[in-house]
Amino acid sequence: MQIISTSKGIGGQLTEFRKLVNGSQRITFIGTVGFCTPFAELMAFVLRGTGKESIFLPNLQSDEARIIVSSSQGMQLGDIVDPSADTVVLLGGLAMPKIGVEPEKMKMLVDNLLQDAEKKLVIGVCFQSMLIEQKWPEIIDFDYIIDADLTNEVKKV
Repeated sequence: MQIISTSKGIGGQLTEFRKLVNGSQRITFIGTVGFCTPFAELMAFVLRGTGKESIFLPNLQSDEARIIVSSSQGMQLGDIVDPSADTVVLLGGLAMPKIGVEPEKMKMLVDNLLQDAEKKLVIGVCFQSMLIEQKWPEIIDFDYIIDADLTNEVKKV
């Protein structure tokens, strides 16, 4: 894999994401309930006001896909919608072994969601190389993976 850019912090991650989806119109984020949902909402936040639609689909449950809407309390899940898109973003929580999502089944879902799109884009967003370590790029045809590393310091004051 070739590194095409680097950035720091959540702001850098969001800026890089916004650049990658510049030509996208309908973006479906796929992730685990709870853990990945706030990351999808955060990435959708930087797209508000652009005319792009953002959708969150939990795990492999297409019938549970919901539109991500901007509200006075921030980005939130709204009504159930059709998850078909021109861009699919796979969130790294899916690849955690304890979640049990098989990448082969995810590939079938991604291919299905993108089947009617003229221009197709598949992006992975993960921390500590989760998608890469679990070998998802060997099965799913990612165009890009945004791989972040978290360093935490707990300081006693």
